[in-house]
Order: sequence, then C-alpha cells, then structure tokens
Amino acid sequence: MLTIGSRGSPLALWQANHVKAMLAERGYESRIEVIRTTGDKMQTQSISAIGTKGLFTQEIEDALLEGRVDLAVHSLKDLTTELPDGLCLAASPEREDARDAFVGSTLAALKQGAAVGTSSVRRAAQLLALRPDLKILPIRGNVDTRLRKLEAREFDAIVLAAAGLNRLGMANRITELLPFDVMCPAPGQGALGIETRQEGAGFEAAGTLNHLPTWTAITAERAVLAALGGGCQLPAGAIAHVDGAHITLTALVASPDGSECVREFGEGEHARQLGAEVGGRLLASGARRILAEVYAHSR
Repeated sequence: MLTIGSRGSPLALWQANHVKAMLAERGYESRIEVIRTTGDKMQTQSISAIGTKGLFTQEIEDALLEGRVDLAVHSLKDLTTELPDGLCLAASPEREDARDAFVGSTLAALKQGAAVGTSSVRRAAQLLALRPDLKILPIRGNVDTRLRKLEAREFDAIVLAAAGLNRLGMANRITELLPFDVMCPAPGQGALGIETRQEGAGFEAAGTLNHLPTWTAITAERAVLAALGGGCQLPAGAIAHVDGAHITLTALVASPDGSECVREFGEGEHARQLGAEVGGRLLASGARRILAEVYAHSR
C-alpha cells in the first residue's frame, strides 16, 4: 500500500485522488494522508510578504524524507526547482489548461481603478503592465474562499488558474481566459508534479504516470525558473509548447509595479538546455536588475 501526501484543500484533494485513481488503473493500491503546510497555516499574510521557498511543500517533503509518505502530489507551479537531497520530481501526468482566468469581469470591462484580487506577484506585475490604473489587492484562501470574497464584493474581479477551476467543476465561473501573450503563466502551471524519494516503490509507481509532452514542456519552463533563481514566487512566467521533438518557449520577467517587462523567446529540441538559454537571455536583457530589486525589497 502506497501513501500519497497531499494538502487538505478541495483542489489538492482532487489532485491527490486523481493520482490515486490513475495508480489504481495500473495496479497500485494507495491511500491519502493530509499534511498541513506553512502556506495553509499562514492565511492572513500575502504570499510575497511571507517570502518562504517551499511555502506549500516543505512539510510534505519532510514526510517523504521521513518515510511517512511514498509520493507527494503538488500543483507543479508551487514546487521549487531545487528539491531537498534525496527527493526528485518523478513524474508529471498530462497537463490541464495552463492559462490564467479572470472571474467576475473581463479585463477590458473593468472600470478605472477597479480592485482585482490576486496573491501572485507574477499576475499583479503583468496586470499592472497592461492596466496601471488597476488596484491590485492580495487574496488568500482556497478557490471556494476566494470566490466567496468576490461574491461579497471585496473585489471587482479575481484571477485564478484555469486548471484549478476546471478540475473542481467550476469552469462556468470563468469570465475570460487570458491568452499567453496577454498573461504568461507560471512555470508548470496547469501541471501536477509527483515528488518521491529517488528510489523505491513510490518512484517506480510514479514513473508509470508520466506524460512525455507535458514532461518536456515543464522541464523547459522550470529550467528558465532555475536560471532566474529557482523560487516559485518570482514575477516570472514561462510557457512551452511541444510538437514532436520541437519545443517553443516564451518567458518573461516583469517589475512588480508593471513598469518594465522583459520577454524572450526560443526554440529547440533539448528542453533543459533551451530553458537555460532563454533564462540567460532574460537576465542579460534586464531581468537580473529587476530580480535584484525584488530580492532587496523582500529582505
């Protein structure tokens, strides 16, 4: 019997049960153990203010290292590129929609000075680059909590990952799906990451779930993130598309106030190399200075 470690939110449990069902199809029996993370415990502060790497993963990774769970299921965008010694990203099943979604209004319909809720510095930076008039406000909590805050008119609109709404059967709440050239998603957005120890039953079982085109795309995207410093709370986005052996990759870094946005594009056949090259070009084109200012401000 394998044990799957998961956060306790409805979305996290949907994802864990999805992996559990896929494992069952392949002959593996498993159970789910819910683990509270730092991000779950600290619901009153903005994510950027907490400034902790592995905000939604550390306690689950501790359970993996201690042998209390065999696999961990993450929203891949929450997983840093540098994993603890002894752990690895073992698989990523087929990806959901990677786009960001507006709920409550379309971007064009928002009035001057409208309040938009998001806990992501990446989303905030790109929104302000498009609409400097908007008032970006932090919002925390699971998907249901955020939707209730919108219904209570605390915000004129909120931005969420389309994948989460789709998985929870809430696609009808989406007002507008933002194209990648309007809002570049977080590296790995829409994909699940299955983390395991580097060997053993969990590693072997996870390998049966891997979807190669998804794996190729997220490898390129995460290589960009690694080149930029590896954190998952940076004002940075990356999205790769895979067509056979050919990979196209777009990535950006934006200043948190939206005043500056550096974007690079690349194509090739080697995902990790391509991501590193695009990340390097971003740094050379101005991202290094932007990120230095972000790190200085967070300190």
